[in-house]
Formats: sequence, structure tokens, C-alpha cells
Amino acid sequence: MTDQDPKLVISSVSQKVLVDGYPFSIEVFRLEHEEFWTLEVIDRDGTSHVWDDSFESDTAARDRAIADLQAEGAIGFMRGDNVVPFR
Repeated sequence: MTDQDPKLVISSVSQKVLVDGYPFSIEVFRLEHEEFWTLEVIDRDGTSHVWDDSFESDTAARDRAIADLQAEGAIGFMRGDNVVPFR
């Protein structure tokens, strides 16, 4: 990493949660020069779920993750048909 590479800012609202007994990691972050936050949720299998939307605040991103996890439930969220595999 060079001095010109932007630094990653990880929000203090990032957290681990249990949904229906399954662990999830909610990661909220942005590049230091960016205004908007990115939301990523990692499930128990290490699958990363990243939202296309950006968020004006870190708490809005975290709240969206929690709402979506509660609405879908753990199994619904991890069902796999919403995951694009890397080659």
C-alpha cells in the first residue's frame, strides 16, 4: 500500500449478530475520502452479501442489514439464489 492509497474506514456500528441461531457479521465501511457507506453481511459459511445501495450514514446501513435479516430470516437470507459466485 502506498501513501496515496485511500484508507478504509470501518464503522463502530459493525457487529456480529445471531439470527435464528445462525451467526452473521455486519460490516459497514467506506473509503476515507468517500461520503457514503457500504454494507456487507457475511454469513456462517463465509459468503459475502454486499448491497448495491450506498448509505448516507453508518447507522442507516446497519439498520438496513438488521431489517433485511429479520425479514428474510437466516435460512431465507442464506438460500443461495441471491449469490453470484466468483469464477
